[in-house]
Amino acid sequence: MKSAVFTLLSIYLLTACQSEMKYKSLDDYPVYKGNDLGFSLDKEQVIFKLWSPEAEEVKLNIYRTGHEDDLISTKKLSRKRSGVWVSEVDKSEVFEKYYTYQIKWKDKWLEEKPDPYAVAVGANGLRSMVIDLYQTDPAGWSEDERPPLSNFNEIIIYEMHIRDLTIHESSGVRLKGKYLGLTESGTKSNEGLSTALDHIKDLGVTHVHLLPTFDHRSIDETRLDEPQYNWGYDPLNYNVPEGSFSTNPYDGDVRIKEFKQMVQSFHEAGIRVILDVVYNHTGQTEDSNFNQLVPDYYYRKNALGEFSDASACGNETASEREMMRKYILNSVKHWIEEYHLDGFRFDLMGIHDIETMNAVSDLAHSIDPSIFIYGEGWKAGNSPLADSTLALKVNTSKLKAVAAFTDDLRDGLKGSVFREEERGFVSGEKGLKESIKFGIVASTEHPHVNYKSVNYSSAPWSPTPAQTISYVSCHDNHTLFDKLSISVPEANEATISKMHRLAETIILTSQGVAFLHAGMEMLRTKNGVENSFESPDEINQIDWSRKAEYQKEHDYYKALIQLRKDHPAFRMTSTPDIQKHLVFLDTPTDNSITYILKDHANGDEWKNILVMLNGGERSKTLSLPKGNWTLVSDMNTIDENGLGKTRKNSISLPAHTAFILKQD
Repeated sequence: MKSAVFTLLSIYLLTACQSEMKYKSLDDYPVYKGNDLGFSLDKEQVIFKLWSPEAEEVKLNIYRTGHEDDLISTKKLSRKRSGVWVSEVDKSEVFEKYYTYQIKWKDKWLEEKPDPYAVAVGANGLRSMVIDLYQTDPAGWSEDERPPLSNFNEIIIYEMHIRDLTIHESSGVRLKGKYLGLTESGTKSNEGLSTALDHIKDLGVTHVHLLPTFDHRSIDETRLDEPQYNWGYDPLNYNVPEGSFSTNPYDGDVRIKEFKQMVQSFHEAGIRVILDVVYNHTGQTEDSNFNQLVPDYYYRKNALGEFSDASACGNETASEREMMRKYILNSVKHWIEEYHLDGFRFDLMGIHDIETMNAVSDLAHSIDPSIFIYGEGWKAGNSPLADSTLALKVNTSKLKAVAAFTDDLRDGLKGSVFREEERGFVSGEKGLKESIKFGIVASTEHPHVNYKSVNYSSAPWSPTPAQTISYVSCHDNHTLFDKLSISVPEANEATISKMHRLAETIILTSQGVAFLHAGMEMLRTKNGVENSFESPDEINQIDWSRKAEYQKEHDYYKALIQLRKDHPAFRMTSTPDIQKHLVFLDTPTDNSITYILKDHANGDEWKNILVMLNGGERSKTLSLPKGNWTLVSDMNTIDENGLGKTRKNSISLPAHTAFILKQD
């Protein structure tokens, strides 16, 4: 009897003391193994679960709307195992209503915050919403399928911001700047040319990369009648679409359904959808959702006890901690399963630890092996974690089916993005030949590349071509057209256009995964603005009148994309194949490169393909390998049947030009 009483007393004391439980370090926090954090629905009840091990008390506040002062009730949560707090509420009281959490920590009530695991929110993401996600599915959603993809090397990515694509008056889109604007077909510019979704489909890319489209904090969704703009790299609610792109940000259901309709329309057009995810930092630090509900846990701190800032945005998340890693994994899974997404681009991926990125890859590819994952293999500042543990570009060989951007090729082509006056290979700069060759072989090991002369890398860093993203411009920094215009001020527009075409030709004929910045096909300009993350529409919008103005450019890029799709030699799938079938030939000058894709590379119907590049300011006469060669592209026209007479012995290659020739 005494033993039983003692046992009951021990249980009582343990339970009573749990609210005062202290841990030696954040790493000692218990790990919750379940996958039901947030809310769960059953017929009669809604079960709320929040993980917050050191909270002394937790309150659940229920509101009628997502933004008004209309509190319905407040519930206390009960502490359960593994640091989880639970409340069960009648479904009739909370369904289609909004809620927040508030914790007491160190005898102080912290701020009300939405659920970190929220799947729906009201205006400005201030409150979470209880919904049935099934009811947000558009008609035909259960039949939605990913467009076919045989391997990652087939991918051609088109990076875009939802608002940019449709907001200009020339877009012909009715619902400008909205998810539904990218579901509209038959849209035309003032000149009668296709725009928006039809334009992207016609261009021939395989994937669109959406700049951050989860709920971010810079746009005030209650003032959408006023001009506002932001790229969205300031995360607020990771598992919910941004409300400013919806037709009604006040109703949490609307943004979800309209995002799904957009994905559905892209899929019907044969285009896959990639989401730009920013798990490396949050838009707030001390006052963030994470920090007000689980103080300090989700962030790294430096030796001084300050928030570490490898993101240069005020903080960096601690992906190596088990519950942060679990959060990222659950979020990725949610976007795949609920929104049918086809890939993820990780912002400043070099902040995340390698183990987390490999766990993301394993999870995504267990759902669908064709989901594509890539990111920026760098960070923007110092981190407490050792570089050897981080998903940096140099550690790509430690990553499983995760690709990284090649800044080696990017800056080799056009000059450093950090020095606007610096020139690159396409604008006549010398000393960059090996950097371009390194980019052509997709950062893999190749016997003809002198790694001592590569600009940023002293050794190959990509084990396979599919782990390199080949690009020359993106949303960051100047557009390619602006960079060339600024760095070569004496050049006229015709010359700038040639340099532009040469750079993009190299991207679309290089091995690896091709990546294009939206609007490059019409020489997109941001009027010289270098960092347009919060610039107005006047700077960021796609001006569709440029499609007519630069119709020849557009038609060339479209044909170049088709050439890449038609010829597997440009997208070999293994490093040994590249070593065997891609041979660089000797050229007499520093500004010229010639290479051959030989012996039906990767099963190509053409026996040999010759690519000749002249980045210099003067034409060059270059030798041709033995035999007769048919010119198929002179960087003005692409005709796979050939452009005029065959050539042999030598050919004159104009300045800032690429030629592509074939031997059947």
